[in-house]
Amino acid sequence: MKKQIVFKTPLGFMEIGERNGFVTHANFVDGETPVSDNDSTLLLLEAKRQMLLFFEGKLTAFDLPLIFEEGTPFQQKVWQTLQTIPYGETRSYQDIARLVGNEKACRAVGGANNKNPIAIIVPCHRVIGANGKMVGYGGGIDRKIYLLALERIMTMQGVQS
Repeated sequence: MKKQIVFKTPLGFMEIGERNGFVTHANFVDGETPVSDNDSTLLLLEAKRQMLLFFEGKLTAFDLPLIFEEGTPFQQKVWQTLQTIPYGETRSYQDIARLVGNEKACRAVGGANNKNPIAIIVPCHRVIGANGKMVGYGGGIDRKIYLLALERIMTMQGVQS
């Protein structure tokens, strides 16, 4: 059975879901969202704890079991590759395309990023456009800018420490 927790972050409400001992999703929830941890598992409480530490600048790497319940094999490969981008660093869409074995698949990498079911923990916010341009983020560009600033990443858009 799938369980979830909803809690407030500096970027709005976040929902994290779990099934069978694996985090299945983490995403921002816009609008009126009740904070809820009534049915939370130990894993969900730990995921919430780690996420809040991340937002406080006290956590640079998540240590949570993840599972991708959806997505094509290509998308899942992209999501696995995103997990190798270190805190405080970025990669371009072309870099990720190259790492997954198809240098010309930049748009497909962008599409996979947009469908990333486990935001922040699978750090799609660390993928930027060519020449450092800030492009696309499923949670919104403002959230991406905030996350990159939190990690003190500089881009052409002026995000600085």
